[in-house]
Amino acid sequence: MKDFFKFTLATVTGIILSSIVLFIIGIVTVFGIVSSADTETIVKKNSVMMLDLNGTLMERSQGELEQLLSKLSGDETNVYGLDDIMASIKKAKENDNIKGIYIQATSLGTSYASLQAIRSALVDFKESGKFIVAYADTYTQGLYYLSSVADKVMLNPEGMVEWRGIASSPIFYKNLLDKLGIEMQVFKVGTYKSAVEPFISTEMSPANREQVTAFIGSIWGQIVDGVSTSRKITPDSLNAYADRMLMFYPAETSLNSGLVDTLIYKNNVRDYLKTLVKVEEDDRLPILGLTDMMGVKKNVPKDKSGNIVAVYYASGEITDQPTSSVSEEGIVGSKVIRDLRKLKEDDDVKAVVLRVNSPGGSAFASEQIWHAVKELKSKKPVIVSMGGYAASGGYYISSIADTIVAEPTTLTGSIGIFGMFPNAKGLADKIGITYDVVKTNQFSDFGNLMRPLNTDEQALMQMMVARGYDLFVNRCAEGRHMSKEAIEKVAEGRVWTGEAAKQLGLVDELGGIDKALDIAVKKAAIEGYSVVSYPDKEDFLTSLLSTQSANYVESKLLNSKLGSYYKDFSFLKNIEERAMIQARLPFELNIK
Repeated sequence: MKDFFKFTLATVTGIILSSIVLFIIGIVTVFGIVSSADTETIVKKNSVMMLDLNGTLMERSQGELEQLLSKLSGDETNVYGLDDIMASIKKAKENDNIKGIYIQATSLGTSYASLQAIRSALVDFKESGKFIVAYADTYTQGLYYLSSVADKVMLNPEGMVEWRGIASSPIFYKNLLDKLGIEMQVFKVGTYKSAVEPFISTEMSPANREQVTAFIGSIWGQIVDGVSTSRKITPDSLNAYADRMLMFYPAETSLNSGLVDTLIYKNNVRDYLKTLVKVEEDDRLPILGLTDMMGVKKNVPKDKSGNIVAVYYASGEITDQPTSSVSEEGIVGSKVIRDLRKLKEDDDVKAVVLRVNSPGGSAFASEQIWHAVKELKSKKPVIVSMGGYAASGGYYISSIADTIVAEPTTLTGSIGIFGMFPNAKGLADKIGITYDVVKTNQFSDFGNLMRPLNTDEQALMQMMVARGYDLFVNRCAEGRHMSKEAIEKVAEGRVWTGEAAKQLGLVDELGGIDKALDIAVKKAAIEGYSVVSYPDKEDFLTSLLSTQSANYVESKLLNSKLGSYYKDFSFLKNIEERAMIQARLPFELNIK
């Protein structure tokens, strides 16, 4: 018995000591991350910035807790912030010790609008006279579009260039739901409001096919025009190459077609870069990665005016309250309203750029944010900069701004509203569940999933959706200084690209966040100013102590294990948290 207690005590002691050691290691790791992020990077002469693109892109870079959890969960996927990439390219242009940019293109999960924004920044970088070189073992179509701006596009001799055009392949669940015995009861306004189609149809409606054909054609046209200008290849030739699927041919075919300039192995790329910056073959080439560039100081004088131009990031689905999927970007109505009120009351903030990247969401939250933006606009200029998506609820909250700026490939519009209500009676019958009810009034059991909505309930739902749509149209008409009839002609839930939206009057200017900032400064009539991003990123300790941290850890771990299936899982997991009436894009546009 003595031995038993002795060994038990030793085991418990070992566990405790191990936990303490692991805790200390974790704290050291965290402080290492924090301290490295705050370290200034010293740029050596003849340096090259390396844009190593292999991961996914978000509007803003990850916080410290997110970085640590990515490492601890074994998730090796890099997550980049568009803000960091854009700022780094600008700093590379301004720093005399940086001679050029090397793009190492692998794979980047993002929208074409974000790729277009980075590409435009690279075009601006080339005005400095510095070089851009791109290399890939295999170019994805999106990264080839981005990389085509380079002075020299290099490909592995056994590599390929994905160049095949764009397709949209929505998935439909109706037959599956029929087999389960679940009926989705739909209420909507807008012929083109296709978000409900996956649940009630087995194929795209003619209206949806029309709008998808139009916007993917517009996006493809932008891609082809950009590559054509950079590579000096006619659009007709580029479309012919796409129809041939050159990626299945030897790499020499891409070389002979002019898509790439040279075939080279990855190990030899640095030797080529050394010749460009005139570094001896045996000397070390100073390479600055994105993390290094974040530590490079900007070549701008300190502003003493005290004037601030705020950039407020509103990214993700619009919700009334935080969902449990806190690992994803999200626009929580109550929080955004509070933040915008603070910006309105801050006299140092002279103008606000509202950066919107959202497919929409709760119609109620969208209306509340619209009102908050209107109140902010009454005090100072508000300019919207649209990212990859600013549609439905995303357009709702944007429409009241003084000026709307979008990328040509931004997906916007989708002015429409829908509601869905499941009826699980068929499922209940299949598995032998019955129900009964006692009620005091006619609608006391409204929302019972065990039966379909009756005629009166359906009428109430449709009335509510129609009222929401009418309000949505009126809000857009007020914001855009257009008649209600004019908005209705381009509404009906139809999705437009930024290029088309400008022609229709839904967007004022085409461009990125820099153009939005320029407009904000001019409208505010200020000279000296500082650009400050909001909301503030939480530090590690605040994030760790947050009541949402447990949900965050759960979501992060699930995301690392489920991969591409996580979005579908997340939607089902949080479906009860979503507002009954939605103003949003289709759940998954599935554009490739």
